[in-house]
Formats: sequence, C-alpha cells, structure tokens
Amino acid sequence: MARIAGVDLPKNKKVLYGLQYIYGIGEHTAAIILEKAKVSPVKKVSDLTEEEVAEIRSVITAEYRVEGALRSEVQQNIKRLMDIGSYRGVRHRKSLPARGQRTRTNSRTRKGKRRTVAGKKKAPSKK
Repeated sequence: MARIAGVDLPKNKKVLYGLQYIYGIGEHTAAIILEKAKVSPVKKVSDLTEEEVAEIRSVITAEYRVEGALRSEVQQNIKRLMDIGSYRGVRHRKSLPARGQRTRTNSRTRKGKRRTVAGKKKAPSKK
C-alpha cells in the first residue's frame, strides 16, 4: 500500500485517480506530478515500486502544499476574513453562502435542517 502525505492510496485504482485522495490534489495536478516523477498514469497503485512512490512523494513535498498545511492555510484565510469583518467573513460567521448564491429557497447544505418559524397570531376582533 502506498502512503503519501499521510494518506493511504487505494490499491485497486490507477495512480492518476489514487493521488486525488490527497487533499489539495486534483486530476490536473496529479497528471503533472506523475509526469515530473516519470510514472505512467495508467499504472495501478498496487503495481508501483518503492522508487516510484518515493519519487512521487518527493515531487509533492518539494512543490505542493497538501493535506494539513493546506487545510490550516484555508482556515487561517477564513479566520482573517472574519476578523476584519469583510462581507465574506460575516457570511462565514453566520454559516451562510459566501459567494452570492440565493438563500430564500436554496442553500440547505450551508444553513442546515429547516427550522419552522411560527407565524404571527391574529388579535381577536371586537364585536
């Protein structure tokens, strides 16, 4: 089993798709990494030699910010926006979408489960 950047890559997948299990690496970046490491993208993860795994690992550590470092950087960026009180920071603080999506009907993922708000009661009419 190949372990790169603290992530166990799935054995039965091709290397190109296995690398995408690492936070911060998508399809394009994975293809570039494999090209620099001189590893065939169609090779299965289980078929990789120790030298190929070491080469991939060295390319990733030298040129890319992945996993913990990237996650902490993203969290710091969000915290900075919240601290300066920018519009995006306020939206993050309120757990609402920060990129201009409508919230009247959608955005359930961000807002969470619906909470019913009771309507106003009518005052009894005098006769």
